[in-house]
Formats: sequence, structure tokens, C-alpha cells
Amino acid sequence: MSENTNGGDPPEDASEPAPTDERPEEPAERQGDRSSPEDESGRRDSADDPIDGVDPSSDEDDDLETVEDLGSTVEVDPGVEVDEEIAEDDLLGGLKIDTTEDIEVPDRLVDQVIGQDEARDIIIKAAKQRRHVMMIGSPGTGKSMLAKAMSQLLPKEDLQDVLVYPNPDDENEPKVRTVPAGKGDQIVDAHKEEASKRNRMRSILMWVVIAVILAYTILSGSSLLLGLLAAGVIWFIFRTLGQGSDAMVPNLLVNNGDQRVAPFEDATGAHAGALLGDVRHDPFQSGGMGTPSHERVEPGSIHQSNKGVLFLDEINTLDIQTQQKLMTAIQEGEFSITGQSERSSGAMVQTEPVPCDFIMVAAGNLDAMENMHPALRNRIKGYGYEVYMDDTIEDTPEMRRKYARFIAQEVERDGRLPHFTDDAVEELILEAKRRSGRKNHLTLHFRTLGGLVRVAGDIARAEDREHTTRDDVLRAKDRSRSIEQQLADDYIERRKDYELQVTTDGVAGRVNGLAVMGEDSGIMLPVMAEIAPTQGGGRVIATGQLKEMAEESVQNVSAIIKKFSDVDLSEKDIHIQFVQAGEGGVDGDSASITVATAVISALEDIPVDQSVAMTGSLSVRGDVLPVGGVTHKIEAAAKAGCTKVIIPEANEQDVMIEDEYEDMIEIIPCSNISEVLDVALMGEPKKDSLVARLRSITGTAFEQEAVGSASGSSPSPQ
Repeated sequence: MSENTNGGDPPEDASEPAPTDERPEEPAERQGDRSSPEDESGRRDSADDPIDGVDPSSDEDDDLETVEDLGSTVEVDPGVEVDEEIAEDDLLGGLKIDTTEDIEVPDRLVDQVIGQDEARDIIIKAAKQRRHVMMIGSPGTGKSMLAKAMSQLLPKEDLQDVLVYPNPDDENEPKVRTVPAGKGDQIVDAHKEEASKRNRMRSILMWVVIAVILAYTILSGSSLLLGLLAAGVIWFIFRTLGQGSDAMVPNLLVNNGDQRVAPFEDATGAHAGALLGDVRHDPFQSGGMGTPSHERVEPGSIHQSNKGVLFLDEINTLDIQTQQKLMTAIQEGEFSITGQSERSSGAMVQTEPVPCDFIMVAAGNLDAMENMHPALRNRIKGYGYEVYMDDTIEDTPEMRRKYARFIAQEVERDGRLPHFTDDAVEELILEAKRRSGRKNHLTLHFRTLGGLVRVAGDIARAEDREHTTRDDVLRAKDRSRSIEQQLADDYIERRKDYELQVTTDGVAGRVNGLAVMGEDSGIMLPVMAEIAPTQGGGRVIATGQLKEMAEESVQNVSAIIKKFSDVDLSEKDIHIQFVQAGEGGVDGDSASITVATAVISALEDIPVDQSVAMTGSLSVRGDVLPVGGVTHKIEAAAKAGCTKVIIPEANEQDVMIEDEYEDMIEIIPCSNISEVLDVALMGEPKKDSLVARLRSITGTAFEQEAVGSASGSSPSPQ
């Protein structure tokens, strides 16, 4: 960014401060002035009126690169060798590094943004054209980082200091004046020096007068008490006059003298006073002991972000009245400061309009739009951009290289972490793939991924090692679990004390189902089925606190059973039990093939191999449909002692289990219920006959493409 050319310039009135009682008669330098060369809001137009001989427009294109310059073409690995031949299959995208220390980190935040190319390009356009932006998306996807990056793209030459002066005509309406950044401090210092000179002269005169009075009293033989009383009156008069002189020093409301870039104000969760400005309450309003009103004025975030960026996350948390005032500030580019409390003496004070020509970046989750003032959103949409933040990004060699750079950025930003070895980076990229919940994608939830980086680095640093290794990352994954995940894992651990053990024998009507609890904890969820004579018409009875989707999946399974079975189901009740489902119940439909296998096994009296676990949804035609959380479910099956696990064929590319589980369990993808039964059932003659019959009446009705959603917090077969 360009350096500020105004920092060393003396203030217009620094050498010879004008008396403060004359300031109201200087409209050419006032915020309220509407004459040239200032614009309607009283602020100097930097494009038309160069400051100190520097025309900001002349090098604007050098400071603000185009979208083509700053788009997705930013180099991610300058100076690092890339092997393109292995890039496609290499977790590092072909990067040839020993540690993240070999990766160069860009200086600017806008170049450090990863995966949000559309949002990034919009931020660059908005900075160039001074447009407002609303970013909606999940927490931790880079909204605040993009907003801060925007402030670095704005020209620093436009920055201003804001001064508040007393108004001799109406003390409750202080005057406001703007000057180029860096001059405010000098103006205030000049006024303080002038006030100090006046006070010294007044003090000398006061002591001379007091000395004369006391000398006259003594020489004339008058009452000494009367002389002391007269001296006290003189002292009080001079003290009061001195306070009045100090009160004429302006208040530097906004000081941008030390700003290296345009201001960035994070006003998330700010109350009305912090956002819009406030006037402090004065308990001593009379008797000459009160603080002048202009000194009690406090700037709000909208004023401190003048010529910069105002960032508001979870904007829907602002009350409607505050949103209305914010909309006014956006529209007018200036907003008067008054006391926000009606019972405070500050409510009587209202300044002249204070400049607040900011770019607003509003952010939030999807629900943020529900309680947002429609007129405020309309103003953003009409004069800016709306962008949805992606949760995942396609897994490409270039993106993997950017993720390696992300780890280097986190290490450099923290400043206390050891750099990561190449195998530690590979493990983190694998974790990014696992957390995406989609095949061939990487997660863009960088805040949680950055937390994992910091925990792993802290482990290595605590052991005083030079670099962070893969083992540190694996240990960090266990330590960095959320509270909800720790509770889920604790529940699973307790459940093991009472869990039915997996055996190699076959049991009719019992199948090892799989579920996900919490965010990424797999759990074994056995399903049992029993066929009993009916006492009032054939029914399907399922227990285990099934949620709506789970109940619907049971109904879908019943369609398959009715179609293939030779048994008259009108004379039978089918009982289905989700064993040890827990208080949370069962939510999701990924137990469909588990239920179907258990019921068919019970109907045909064919045992199920208890060393097999399974997960998958089921269509009414018998197709095995994709589900979510397959990686965590496979690991849960391996931990429980299963040797085989059945998953939907469409989920085959979603499997990203840890290396230690690869030799423990065989993964068998299936596309049809007949394939599931062929693997799960035992007893060759009866099984073969059943599978052959099923193949003749079921078939693939459509191509399997979609992947199920991520898991919830209850045991959730998906």
C-alpha cells in the first residue's frame, strides 16, 4: 500500500492557533461546509483535490490490482519445486518440501485466502469500487479474513482525523472538523501548548495580584483575615478562568495518524453506543465542575472505520432500531453522535454530523438473513454484492499445495509453533478431505483446521522438538475434539462395557449396523428382527426412538420384504429393535440395508455373519444408496472387531480411513440388496437360493451419484 504523505505536514493552525471563539466563523474548514473544494458531506475529495501534490488517482491502478492479477492465478509455491508427474496422486500436490519452512507465505491477506475464489474476487472488486458486501456461510470459512484483507486494498491517502471543538453558541452542539490523517495530533498539541502558555501567564498574574493584596493588607494595618479572604477570591476567579481555557482544547475523536492501512473495525456484537458513538454522562453539570460536552464525545465503530471497512458478523443480532440508524449512516456517509441513554446528561448533547464513509462487510450464517432489516439488506444488495461462502472445494493438486501453504501461514501467524514436516502436512490434508464429507473435496472450515494445526504444534513445542511430525497431528486430533464430541466419545466408551460382543458365528435376525454420533465418532448399532404371529393384522413394529427419517426407511424396507417373501405377512408381525440406541434415538436412513438384512434373515431363518458390519440406505426397488460418515463408520467397525464392512458402492471414493485400520478390515462396496445378502448371510444352499430369487425381482432403478449429509449429534445411521 502507498505510504501516507501527510504524516509530517504541520497543521494549518499549528504555528499560530486561532482563538477558539473564532472557530465557528470558519465555515470553509468545517464539516458542515458545502462549498468547493469539499463535497456535500464536507470531506475533501482526494481524487479531485490532491493533497500535498500527490494525486491518489495517478497510482490507483498500481495499488489496486485487477481481478485478473489477484484471482485464482496467485502463485502458491514460489521457489518450491513441483513434480507435475506425481501431483495428481500426491497428497502434497507434487510439492517437494522437507518442512513448511520451505514454503513462502504472501505478505497480504488477500493473497493468503484459500478456496473462496469467488468471494475473494468480489472483495477485490468491492474495494476498488467502494461497494458494500454481505457474506453468508458457515463459521470459520474466512469471512472475517476477507473483510480484513479488503481494508488492506483501500488507499491510505484518503484517511482523515476528526476533531471535535466546543461551540460557544450552544455547548450541547459541539463543532466537528476533519483534517488529513496525522494532522489532528499536531493541532491538539498546538492548542495544548497555547493553553499552557495562557495558564502560565494567568498564574503569574494571579500570584502578583495576591501578593499585592497581602502586602497592602499588612502595610495598611487592615484586618489580615480580610486580606486572606480577598486573596482566596482572586485565586478562585483565576482558577475558574484557567478551566475555561483548558476546555477550549479540541477533542481528537478519530486519530488515523499511525494507521499503516485503511481502518478495519470489527463491530461484531457491539451495543448501540459502541457502534454509533456515545456521549459520556457527566454527574457534575453545574458549578463550573462539569466536563465540557465536546470532551465527553466518544466515537463509534462507524466513525472509526471512516474511509475503511466496518465488519459486522451475525448482523441479525443488532436490534431493528440500531439497524435503521446504521442504514442512515450508510446512506448519508455521516452520522451525529449523541448519548445513547435517555436518562444520561449525554442525551442532551448532539454533535454536528461526523464522517462515516465506510464500506460495510456484513456476515452471518443462513439464519442471519431472517432477522435482518429488509431495507438494510436491500441497500447492500442494491449498492454492493451478496456472496455465499463455500464449505468445500474440489480436491486438485493446486488446492493441496494451497493447503500446505495454509499450514505454513498458521505457523508464521502464531510465531511460536515449530514448522511441520512433509508427512505431518500430508496427514492434515488427509484430515481436510475427511472433514469435507464429500468425495474428491477438501473442507473450507479453516478455523477448526487451524485449531488442529495449533494443537499439534503445541504438542511438539512442549516436547522441545524442532519440527511437528505426523504423530503430533494424530495426537492433536484426539486432544482438539469439541465438548460435544468428547461427550459422544465418553458415551461410546461407557457403552462398550455392556456391548454385545461380535463373534464369528452366525445369528439369524441380528446385524451389526453402523452409525455416527457427534461430529465424527463412529459407533456400532446392532439391529435385531423377530417374526411373530399377529394378533390383529400384520404390522411392522420398530423400537429404539426412531426419528421421522428412520421410520420412513423402515417402511421402505417393508416394501422389499413384501415383494420377495413367500410368507403371508398379513399373518405375521415383524418386530425390529435398534439395540442400545440411547436417549437420542435413531435419526437417518443409513440403517436401511441393516434392517432389511435382519428381517430377511429372520423370515428365512438364515444366519447372518457376525463378523460383518454394514451401512447404507435402500430404495424401494432394492438399490443401495449412498450415505454420509462412511469413514468414521468403517473405523468403528474395525475397532469393534469386525473383519468385513459393507458400504454403498457410490461411497467407495469417500473412504479415507487411517492407515492403521487398512489391514484390520475388508471394505466391500455393494450396489444392490442381493449383493449385501450374498456377503452377510451364511448357509450356502439356502442363501444362494434366496440371493438368486432377489436378483430376479430387484434391479438398479437409477445411477447412484449423491452423497448423504453429515451426521448429527445423536447416534445417526446415515
